[in-house]
Amino acid sequence: MTSLPQKIYPVVDTALWVDRLGSAGARFIQLRVKDLPEDALLAEIRAAHAFAKTHGVCLVLNDYWQIAIAEGIDYLHLGQEDLDTADLGAIRKAGIRLGVSTHSHEELTRALTCNPDYVALGPIWPTRLKKMPFGPQGTERLTEWKRLIGDLPLVAIGGITLERLRPCLDAGADSVAAVSDFTQHADPEGQVKVWLAEAERTP
Repeated sequence: MTSLPQKIYPVVDTALWVDRLGSAGARFIQLRVKDLPEDALLAEIRAAHAFAKTHGVCLVLNDYWQIAIAEGIDYLHLGQEDLDTADLGAIRKAGIRLGVSTHSHEELTRALTCNPDYVALGPIWPTRLKKMPFGPQGTERLTEWKRLIGDLPLVAIGGITLERLRPCLDAGADSVAAVSDFTQHADPEGQVKVWLAEAERTP
């Protein structure tokens, strides 16, 4: 199983963020776009893909597996509900790497049957950005998940700030995702650099 491109994993909602955070050194970025008309959605994804190529970013597209195949996106991230309709065979045939969200043992079992390239666990802490049917998992669950999945890369997500980056890595996460700690920061580009330095710091 290959390792993930980077220990930090910003999740953003526009192509412009891929440009800004990619220019600052982020190399593993998820584009999570919601509620756009089809033409605008495709334009946003294409712009994000172009920015990703410019900066050497591994772009992860959330949800839209047909577009990921058509546009040659590097990675696809699917939630459990997306697995109901996604054509995993077509995704694999296109050479796209796959990440799957998990929140429970049952969901982890299902995710592993998809032979993913990484598994995400969340929310690790409470999050305001998304209504979640599951409570906070805590870093202890990260350690448990890592023990269960072995060499398969593990992504931590949900309520994570700079101060919580190191505890997630120490608990077993291979990469740590965040949204608002980047996009709502006064200096997003500077925050990427701080996260990168902290991620590579020897514990």
